[in-house]
Amino acid sequence: MTRHGQKLMVGKGGWHGLGNTRFKSSVNRSPRQKTMGTPGEKRDLQLELMLLADVGMLGLPNAGKSTFIRAVSAAKPKVADYPFTTLVPSLGVVRMDSEQSFVVADIPGLIEGAADGAGLGIRFLKHLERCRVLLHLIDIDPIDESDPVENARIILGELEKYSEKLFNKPRWLVFNKIDLISEEEAQSRAKAVAEALGWEDKYYLISAASRTGVNELCWDVMSFINANPKEAELEEKQPEKVEFMWDDYHKETIENTVEVEDEEWDDDWDDEDDEGVEIIYQR
Repeated sequence: MTRHGQKLMVGKGGWHGLGNTRFKSSVNRSPRQKTMGTPGEKRDLQLELMLLADVGMLGLPNAGKSTFIRAVSAAKPKVADYPFTTLVPSLGVVRMDSEQSFVVADIPGLIEGAADGAGLGIRFLKHLERCRVLLHLIDIDPIDESDPVENARIILGELEKYSEKLFNKPRWLVFNKIDLISEEEAQSRAKAVAEALGWEDKYYLISAASRTGVNELCWDVMSFINANPKEAELEEKQPEKVEFMWDDYHKETIENTVEVEDEEWDDDWDDEDDEGVEIIYQR
């Protein structure tokens, strides 16, 4: 369900019974047949909430996603120097001015094998399916001295395993923590990683902690969102046909009810005479 006020049938009430008038025919003026009604259906429903955000954050644990969302919004997710500080998704509203804003979603970091259940798995990636652009944060100076190129490829691999549609969404490359190294070294490392990934689009160098480059990135995101508004009607999957338990309850009864024509029936019969009950005896 994707719209406010949208309705979806998940259960039907019971079928009404068929009264004796349903079995009335020319030779059976006062039928004594009937069928019983049925009780309504009972279902147990499990609902999943999908967060609605304009921008989604991707990256390994400790890439600086939570620090970024704290820097650009009033959201205050927990920040610490150990992996998986973020355990649940969080939303932040980025207000550029009095009339322009967008919503950014921060999800727990992905690790290699997440598609197979490693770490916190990929169960939170569903919250990014409705985002218009993804920000892929890369730690330009990993504390564990891992290769930023391989780190980026891990995220892309897990994303592709999860959903081709999500993998093909607009994705921006953002190098974070440039305040830990010199500007020249940051430029050199970012260029090398982009070339290794075959990245031909623009990429960003920021420091979420010191807000270096953050404002430019946010304004570019705002411009992208304004240039790519949401469709008036969100794409919806066609609901699967659900067979309700009483859909064909009366089908067999009705099909087996055959009206018998009797050429010798009493022509004096008046259909509009509803007073009393008339029984016609036949030999």
